[in-house]
Amino acid sequence: MGDQRALDEVVEFTSGLIRIDTTNRGGGDCRERPAAEYAAERLAEAGWEPTLLERTPGRTNVVTRIEGTDPSAGALLLHGHLDVVPAEAADWSVHPFSGEVRDGVVWGRGAVDMKNMDAMILAVVRAWAREGFRPRRDVVVAFTADEEASAEDGSGFLADEHPHLFEGCTEGISESGAFTFHDGAGRQLYPIAAGERGTAWLKLTARGRAGHGSKVNPENAVTRLAAAITRIGAHEWPLRLTPTVRAALTELAALYGVDTDLRDVDRLLEKLGPAARLVEATVRNSANPTMLDAGYKINVIPGEAVAYVDGRYLPGGEEEFRTTMDRLTGPDVEWEFHHREVALQAPVDSPTYARLRAAVEEFAPEGHVVPYCMSGGTDAKQFSRLGITGYGFTPLKLPEGYDYQAMFHGVDERVPVEALHFGVRVLDRFLRTA
Repeated sequence: MGDQRALDEVVEFTSGLIRIDTTNRGGGDCRERPAAEYAAERLAEAGWEPTLLERTPGRTNVVTRIEGTDPSAGALLLHGHLDVVPAEAADWSVHPFSGEVRDGVVWGRGAVDMKNMDAMILAVVRAWAREGFRPRRDVVVAFTADEEASAEDGSGFLADEHPHLFEGCTEGISESGAFTFHDGAGRQLYPIAAGERGTAWLKLTARGRAGHGSKVNPENAVTRLAAAITRIGAHEWPLRLTPTVRAALTELAALYGVDTDLRDVDRLLEKLGPAARLVEATVRNSANPTMLDAGYKINVIPGEAVAYVDGRYLPGGEEEFRTTMDRLTGPDVEWEFHHREVALQAPVDSPTYARLRAAVEEFAPEGHVVPYCMSGGTDAKQFSRLGITGYGFTPLKLPEGYDYQAMFHGVDERVPVEALHFGVRVLDRFLRTA
């Protein structure tokens, strides 16, 4: 892209969106509307016609469609969320909602997750309007609320209540992939996501006999819960390789010149060194206890104790996850889904994946593009209800020493200006060929 204004605007818009505090604390405690209006105004300035939609007042989504030149081609969804996780200002080097641009870096909550991508989308489609360019496929742009919680006010609401806005969409592009992963040995990898583990957030409830803390009580709810949590935390999940992860391991093994022995994946991961981090969390299901809630007084044994577990399961792995939870919780602890979403898988031999790869390689010829599966989840889960296949593609060229994964929900979240410029160029290149 030779449009300097687009390069300036991606920085301006990233900073501007960061300055709008859209902290999502869960339980409906968020207001995305000011950011949605910011995005909608910039779409409207370029001649596009954005629609603002809310399930709950203040929880605003923005959708617009850019018509392509080939009505017979499947439409492409380009989406990013507007909400961010909380940030404690006292822990940061700069105020997390300052959007400060300092020494070639944009600082603030959302710089990576994911107001940077929202800004890239805005900068690219505004450049198209100035040029008079139309893509081959219809491109539906969606900025969503509530991704950092349940997505009920965001992509879930859009998919369930406004599916007509996404008519014809066959594939979607969003977070998080096509970023530089430095392996410590001079190689630059660019993982493009073609799958996500499913979300299985669990509530565990143990019930017992309430009583005095000084008495013998073999029906202690806290003890029962603690035993179940210990079993879950210590459980070693069996290996499960999805097609995406197999492809990732095969390509990485070839790149590093090691035997592709998928019979001993743990050994293979050891041989891959730091690059193993791209796949090690997605070769198995997982379940991590995260919250405990029991009792109200130190000398009172409560009749109930509650815990929460962050569970994730691979495509095809939900039944194994359920039966394992039944066994690990045991007869004295009940479990239920606090929040559940599907696992996703996208083909890595598709024309779209090939075009994603080509767009990165054009601007980072020294890099090595590899597929990977995300350990967590995105709005692509909700949009999959509409038959939309999702890829993770938020291109960023990052310097060595920059810990991309640590930026997600971390302190001092920030993104280099040059990374944003790279992202605009690569995103534009892909969309022009998609």
